Amino acid sequence: MKHFNWFILIQIILLVACNSKDEAIEEAAPNIIFICPDQYRNYSLGFWSKPGNKEFLQGNPDPVSTPALDKLAEGGIVFSRAVSNFPLCSPYRGMLLSGMYPYQNGITNNCRADRDVQLRTDAICITDVFAQADYNVAYFGKCHWQKTEPLFDENGTFVGSKEAPGGHFINRYDTYVPPGPDRHSIDYFFQALKDDHFNPLVYSNDPKAIEGKKDGEPYKPGKFSAELESEKIIDYLSNTHGQRDPQKPFFLMWSLNPPHNPWTEKSTYMEFFDQYTDSGNIHIDQLLTHENADTAVGHYAPYYYANVSAVDHFIGKVLDHLAKLGLSENTIIVFSSDHGEMLGSHGKTGKNTPEIEAYNIPFIIKWGDKLKPRIEDLILSVPDVMPTLLSLAGMEDKIPDEVQGKNYASILKKSSGDDLEKPASALFMNGNSRGVYTGKYMFVVNQKDGKADEVFCYDNEADPNQLNRIPFEKIEASVGKKLIKELEFLLKQTDDKWYQDKVCGEFLDY
Repeated sequence: MKHFNWFILIQIILLVACNSKDEAIEEAAPNIIFICPDQYRNYSLGFWSKPGNKEFLQGNPDPVSTPALDKLAEGGIVFSRAVSNFPLCSPYRGMLLSGMYPYQNGITNNCRADRDVQLRTDAICITDVFAQADYNVAYFGKCHWQKTEPLFDENGTFVGSKEAPGGHFINRYDTYVPPGPDRHSIDYFFQALKDDHFNPLVYSNDPKAIEGKKDGEPYKPGKFSAELESEKIIDYLSNTHGQRDPQKPFFLMWSLNPPHNPWTEKSTYMEFFDQYTDSGNIHIDQLLTHENADTAVGHYAPYYYANVSAVDHFIGKVLDHLAKLGLSENTIIVFSSDHGEMLGSHGKTGKNTPEIEAYNIPFIIKWGDKLKPRIEDLILSVPDVMPTLLSLAGMEDKIPDEVQGKNYASILKKSSGDDLEKPASALFMNGNSRGVYTGKYMFVVNQKDGKADEVFCYDNEADPNQLNRIPFEKIEASVGKKLIKELEFLLKQTDDKWYQDKVCGEFLDY
């Protein structure tokens, strides 16, 4: 009997130990990978063309092939109404990193050689918070948050001075981020510059990744940037030469340049081009699915789509390797973009407009089996990403006080967010405009000399291709009044410059 009791006692101890071990594994801090190609529009996800998905999208999806991202989407939460509040490269990155809107984080326009803008050095960024929580923090690709200054010698080596041998720029847009506070606690740094997909200019603090060069010395690999970055990320994940502490979780950001322009054969990964032709013949009218698209303006569609497919291919390689290492289940994987691409819609190319092709961005989040796959209609603004990810990672109490974004982790964790409060709208902004997006409406106020110059709205439900701008005087009075009040609320809530300076004060009641 005594032996039997000892046996039972040992079994109980083992059971408790196993349960404790399982709980430790369950509660292990998650890794995070945030993937953000440049100028990747939400329509360019093959996922939207699958049965039953198109109805959640405003307008038609693009005829693209993105198998890796489709797989990610099918296992995660896909947002149909994520937006880029200021659809431009630098302002987006400032909002993403800081959780604050542009007039609080310092980036109020694209960083450029003739502009005195950059991310505030003293801003507490998402990378800082994860570093303080004892994460490995890595960054790969495009930065574009640093003031662009002539601090390099004629060979592109950083010297930190405008005096000789300094005094040279390495790029008109974007520049190298030197070691120090402006890297915002990133401990593994692999930066790629220039809108030249096969000829990036690379700087890194890992000499083995750049053929022995030092941090601040330029490396010119002459390789498609997405392919190069994917290889370095795979090395990082495998920890080939001690790039990270394997006992710590990692927070990794990957900011790819493609499918950003130029859209030429020279700057396109042409292995994916032929699928967008008919035996070599290009039919632009079949590639541009939006009724508002100008086929002459959007002639570059097959080059754009080819780079979309290339980005998908190299993202797939990284995600496959993550799975091979057994890291997928406890890694929060996010895919998004800084803004969309007009692709000929309304006769426009590029971004920085209130139209849905530029404003609506992809956003997919997957975390093993911890988040139930679905299509989510929550209106997600860029500053919301930082507090939401911190909360998902168990660090809600570490969200900095100055963060302006909202934490929607509780909605993501629910199988349905219908019983939880969702935002009614999101702010739109660019140099001379402010607006409010409600899903049904996009309401825009353009200013000139501080006064309202043009006010209009799109009815996105009745007119998903935004073919008809409705002048303010023709907006139903009750709708117009509500939209004005919502815009006033957002400008005040975000302490926007328009609110500070009472721009369009004759039209908006501050």
